[in-house]
Amino acid sequence: MKFKLLDVAVLARNLPRHGLRRGDVGAVVEIHSRQALEVEFVLGSGETQALVTLRPRDLRTVRKDELLSVRPVRRGGPRRPTSPRRR
Repeated sequence: MKFKLLDVAVLARNLPRHGLRRGDVGAVVEIHSRQALEVEFVLGSGETQALVTLRPRDLRTVRKDELLSVRPVRRGGPRRPTSPRRR
């Protein structure tokens, strides 16, 4: 699939490091080459959740028979194990 600038793109795999899941919807905001697309994923507030460089095979187009939905996202990156408190 050839994507164009500002095309809507659906993530085809999980990217837990960026808080993204397969099926999340983003927009192509830059085309670096035929194999490198910059895709922005935003929250409902308009704030950027992730801006990632992906290969076209990591994305797919939205099909006409799909209904878009939303999900909550935990902010602040992955949780780190807590260390015991010193007394």
